[in-house]
Amino acid sequence: MVELDRQPIPERRDASGRPPPQRIPETRPTPLQDWFIYLSVIVLICGVVAISALELGAQPGDAIVRLPVVIGGIVLVIVSLDALLRIWRSAWAWLPVDRGRGLFRFVWAAVVAASIVLASGAVIFVLLA
Repeated sequence: MVELDRQPIPERRDASGRPPPQRIPETRPTPLQDWFIYLSVIVLICGVVAISALELGAQPGDAIVRLPVVIGGIVLVIVSLDALLRIWRSAWAWLPVDRGRGLFRFVWAAVVAASIVLASGAVIFVLLA
């Protein structure tokens, strides 16, 4: 058996010598914060129905695929916009405290924005099919 020589992980400190905070409290909740989970469940169910129908041989233009994709896609875009707002606010809140965490949240916001564009494209594709 090989025994590993573990080295302690250096703890980050801010300018005053204290460790940076793990969380920053949210000062303004987003509009859909209380409904986020419930709306996500709608998206999940619509996705399961649409994917199952496609797997069973339905075409993208069939109503059994089109209806869940349109409903789920619209709800997904709305939920993602709410999440994007929350991430954007978080990024600005973290910048003065921990620049690295703030910049990482900006990257995360860009990924969510790209997913919104892709989800919108998928809904448009199914509507035009």
